[in-house]
Amino acid sequence: MYPGTFATSTPDKTAIVVADTGASLTYAELDEATARLARVFHDSGLRRGDHVAFLTPNSLELFVTYWAALRSGLYVTGVNYNLSADEAGYIVRDCGARALVASAEVSDLAEALVAQSPGIELRLAFGGAIRGHDSFEDALAKVSAEPLADQRRGADMLYSSGTTGQPKGVKPPLPEHLVSEPGDPFAGVFGPMYGFGPDTVYYSPAPGYHAAPLRFGGIVHYFGGTLVLGKKFDAVRSLEAVEKYGVTHSQWVPTMFVRMLKLDPDVRASYDVSTLACAIHAAAPCPVDVKQQMIDWWGPVLHEYYGGTEGNGLTLINSEQWLERPGSVGKAGLGTLRICGEDGEVLDAGRVGSVYFERDTMPFAYHNDPDKTRASQHPDHETWTTIGDIGYVDEDGYLFLTDRKAFMIISGGVNIYPQEVEDCLALHPKVLDLAVFGIPDDEMGEQVKAVVQPAPGVETGPALEQELLAFVRDRMAHFKVPRSIDFSESLPRTPTGKLVKGILRDAYVKAAKG
Repeated sequence: MYPGTFATSTPDKTAIVVADTGASLTYAELDEATARLARVFHDSGLRRGDHVAFLTPNSLELFVTYWAALRSGLYVTGVNYNLSADEAGYIVRDCGARALVASAEVSDLAEALVAQSPGIELRLAFGGAIRGHDSFEDALAKVSAEPLADQRRGADMLYSSGTTGQPKGVKPPLPEHLVSEPGDPFAGVFGPMYGFGPDTVYYSPAPGYHAAPLRFGGIVHYFGGTLVLGKKFDAVRSLEAVEKYGVTHSQWVPTMFVRMLKLDPDVRASYDVSTLACAIHAAAPCPVDVKQQMIDWWGPVLHEYYGGTEGNGLTLINSEQWLERPGSVGKAGLGTLRICGEDGEVLDAGRVGSVYFERDTMPFAYHNDPDKTRASQHPDHETWTTIGDIGYVDEDGYLFLTDRKAFMIISGGVNIYPQEVEDCLALHPKVLDLAVFGIPDDEMGEQVKAVVQPAPGVETGPALEQELLAFVRDRMAHFKVPRSIDFSESLPRTPTGKLVKGILRDAYVKAAKG
């Protein structure tokens, strides 16, 4: 389904509202805007399988762009507006975007991307002027709202970094069904599981360039509910939104739970959260005590799922199941769960191995990286895929994760890949060798830590630390910058020169645990 379905049945119903500003669109308005933008894309020469990118904080226009692409048979990619121009430019070029929709809120980055993305043929700016961009509002006003003749569904193509190299686009095959027809696999799983429907009021404070906020927003519209967007997570404003809009469904990461739990008990108690029927969380491991406190506060409405941007499989668990098995991320809800050993053999319950999901067909490919795509597949079964996580299942098929993708850091629900930071710091003339990894953080889950072996003759201390941190901050998104840097006379390496990062990380983790 898509907004046009409900523009006919419930035209005046609110489809989307931005909680911070009150700006909103009805289903009739959302349908018309997406039809017009689809026409703009088509008149600019974009055809099925071509690519659109968006660069914006949570906004009405984000989902106008999303649905315009889907009803045009296009791929759509969200670009993290916290990235540097070089980082964002790589994604826009790699995905092959021919059109870019940008918010004036991030005009500096959008302007910097003009030189970084010569393949963009159509640049639209909304909410104000951006140098080098045409007006989004004017473009829509100039075209017909008549839907395109071919409305076969498009798809998102989001970026999931690996532990080495540049981020990689996760490219699913384009579906053949119409956008107005059932067929969304995520809606098919999450809809019945979480009770999505026309009465759903869904609150999402996380940025829409991430897979979950974008796809769940689409699921809300698939079922004709109301999507409530937060511009940026704030503990008090989130509770205000739940009360004001009568939120029934919501999406969080564990760091958000931690920040809400840190509020004064009287402040927490002053907000009515009784409308919440389903509070979904994912993206990072949730500490057992944090989840227990949230269930004590909100009741048994927490639902957790485990899965990646790749969409190769899912596990699901509700509060009642979790209370019986604290720490589990659930049973398979999409795909058949397999735990495999180093030689690919399927392991029995209780044995730790690589987490695979079996599907009928290969559900994705990494764009421009066939080697990485092949590496995600089981050696003997190409439709069994893994995103590199390690765990085991119990006798009842519930999955427990024991590790994640090698050394990937999850801070506040955001993936940070050490290799990117290492590649940056290695360019500094005072750095001889280094390692970057995650260490425990009570609020964020993990924080970025760097250990540097200085070049000969370089004096270490706070001044050097600040110099190196500033060097990274000038070249990368700030959320990737190490929280702190320690110095060492040498780093552990094998005789062949491979960095044994696990030794360093394990020592810090052990020290943090006391």
